[in-house]
Parts: sequence; C-alpha cells; structure tokens
Amino acid sequence: MDAITVQHIYSVYFAPRGRERLLSMGEQLSHLHLSFKDRLVAIIGDSGSGKSLLIKGMFPGVTLSNDDDTIVMQKVMQVRPVDLDHDFLIPTYHIDMRFQMAFTQMYEIVDFVKGALAHGRRVIVEHFDLLYPFLKINADIIIGIGDEIIVTRPNLFGPLPVDICNVVIPSLVRRRKAHSAEDMTAHVLQEIYKIPFYDFKNVNSDVRGGFVLNFPLKLDVDLEEVEKKVLELIGQNLDISYHDENHIQIGDSIIVPCTGPRIHVRNSSEIENFRLLKEFIYDKTVNRYALVGTITARAGNPEDFNEIHPEEKDD
Repeated sequence: MDAITVQHIYSVYFAPRGRERLLSMGEQLSHLHLSFKDRLVAIIGDSGSGKSLLIKGMFPGVTLSNDDDTIVMQKVMQVRPVDLDHDFLIPTYHIDMRFQMAFTQMYEIVDFVKGALAHGRRVIVEHFDLLYPFLKINADIIIGIGDEIIVTRPNLFGPLPVDICNVVIPSLVRRRKAHSAEDMTAHVLQEIYKIPFYDFKNVNSDVRGGFVLNFPLKLDVDLEEVEKKVLELIGQNLDISYHDENHIQIGDSIIVPCTGPRIHVRNSSEIENFRLLKEFIYDKTVNRYALVGTITARAGNPEDFNEIHPEEKDD
C-alpha cells in the first residue's frame, strides 16, 4: 500500500441526489480511494441515502443481494449455511446486514465473511456498524453517506464504524430537507412561472445545507416572490412520497420530476428555515446561472456557505 494511502485520514464530498450523479460519484470514489488490496469494504448510511447506487458506481457488474427494486435470494442464501469447504468462487460478495440478519444467524455471517476474506475475496458490507462488534475486524475502507459522503481508511486508532454512523445517520435529514425544498422550488418555477425543466440537477454544483438550480440563462423572475410562493406551498403541510423512479408526488395530485425520488422528507412541514438567495450567481465553471436555496439558519456572504469551520481550541 502506498504512502499516500497509509497517511489518508478521511475525505469529505457532497452527497449527490440523483441516480446518475450517485453512480458517477461511486466511480470517482473507486478511482480515487479504492485499492486492489481492499478486501473488506464498509458502507454506512440510512435507508434511502443512496448506498446501493454508490456501490453500483464503485463496483460495476457486482450483483447486490438486494436493493430498492429487487431481492436476489441466491445471493442472500449463499451466506448460509456456512460450509467450511466453501469454494468462494465469486470474487466479490455483497451483504446488506439489515436484510441479511432476517435470514441468517450472526455467527453464520461472521464465519462467512472471515472465510471469504481468508480466501482472498472482497466483501462489501452495508450497515457494517451492525457486523463490526461481532466480527471484531475493522474494514480496509469505510464509506459513510448522509448529508455528505465520508471516506476513511481506518488504522490502529480508528475511526470505528460507529463513529462514522454517528455522523452520517443524523445528518441525512438535512439532505432530505434540502432535496424536498429543491423539488418544490422547481415545481413553483415550472407551474407558476412556466420555466422549462432544464437538466440542471446533473450539473456539478452544490452548497452545504441547501441546493443549487443551474440554468443556461438568467431567469426573469422576482426571487422574493418565488420564495414567498415556495413558502406557501411548504406551509400547506403536504405529504411527499415516491411516485416512480423519475417523479415524486406532493400532496394528493402534484407530480414533480425528480432524479432522486427516495431522498425526501415525508411531509413539507419538516422543511425549516427555507429561503432563496435574492440574486442569481453566474458560475463560470459550468457556464450556468445558479439559483441558490438554503434550509439552514445561517446567513451572510454566499462565498462563506461552504466555509470549513475550525475545531474549537482546547482549554
């Protein structure tokens, strides 16, 4: 393992909200961080955070034991019962601990993982925090996904899976709020202002605690008025639910195009502190005009939105 990999503590990335962007992010993480020597790969994150798509991007061709659409019972049942003479013919195995524990005893999962590792196979474990206390072997690399994506390569001193879990699980709610506010804003722009639905969500642009809608031309709209109308929609306490892979449903009848239909709050009442920046910002890196929305109480210079806050000094 090279010196750079050994010295790597952790990296942080924006967690994308669309299928294509999640797959692309997985591919990037594979190129940047994955080593051919990594045998035990841990994925940590709550349901609906995008773990399955991230894995598919990192490991093209790997069949997951289950995802949002299918259950591959052959993959689930290969973990039990453990055969000490198991050939371990598959180079890469995938286990979703929350799902697998419904079919398999913990000691069987532990024996299977240890056997696969001993045979030089790679094992990708979702919800690795549930396995670690029994396996007692930390992963070669841990990827946590919540509001952001954390990539870390544990050493003798950690971090432990629970450390990553304690960061990404609570933070996912911010991503859900921001994504819901984003789609409600897009709906207002489409329905009231008749703005065509551009493919702005695949343009690489993000902000902490909010969202960015990118447009090829500067829109001729009053952003104070747009904000007011979005707040009125949010204030109706509408349910938000999955409709299909490309749409969500807001309330009883509003169908809105969406690239990440599972990453939402359940009701618009959960969206707090929504506001729009009252000017479009030209982003020369993508040649687009950015409409920025936030769901945090922070205000100030837009250039400070992604500020890295230094840790508090010791007393």
